[in-house]
Amino acid sequence: MKNYVVKTPGLLKAIYNRCIWHIKEPANSVYITFDDGPHPNVTPFILDQLAAFQAKATFFCIGKNVKENPELYQRILDEGHAVGNHTHNHLNGWKSDNLQYFKNINLASQYIESNMFRPPYGRISYTQTLGIERLFPGMKIIMWDVLSGDFDTDLEPIDCLHNVERSTRPGSIIVFHDSEKAWQRLEYTLPRFLKFCTDQGWGMKKLKF
Repeated sequence: MKNYVVKTPGLLKAIYNRCIWHIKEPANSVYITFDDGPHPNVTPFILDQLAAFQAKATFFCIGKNVKENPELYQRILDEGHAVGNHTHNHLNGWKSDNLQYFKNINLASQYIESNMFRPPYGRISYTQTLGIERLFPGMKIIMWDVLSGDFDTDLEPIDCLHNVERSTRPGSIIVFHDSEKAWQRLEYTLPRFLKFCTDQGWGMKKLKF
């Protein structure tokens, strides 16, 4: 399935420079994020692991999943994590007309109060970035510096761990997924990666703008 890059190329960051790819700051901190939840089985595991390492994270949630799992969404907030908008139905921006895309983001915003947005699959057109800035004032489009590959069913769990350990640096925004598809790799990788970050002396913080 390998049709993705783990470490985001600098050229892509330059082209989509209206988006946020990493955090520039002097402190030794990393920013772990989770896409596609909340998921009734996977998200509780993630929250338990984060609590065990006193880590904070950011959850980019799908609106319909929040609607279906309101208590789990509230637990994310109650435990001090951040949330972001990931559309209501996990729309691919490259395959959606702009009006449909913006309406779907707006629908998700009825369930997710946040000034952060992450496009599903990382696929968003330049005109869509401009439209989000105009229609959702103050909304930040958050991408990533490191893609774990936990969604890749051909990837061995230990290789998923190696992906994030080799590529993460202070300021990195790292993507995992709270989804059934990612579960086998996430269950193995997440606790080990949290320990790795702790051993490096890195703080694990939520995104905040």
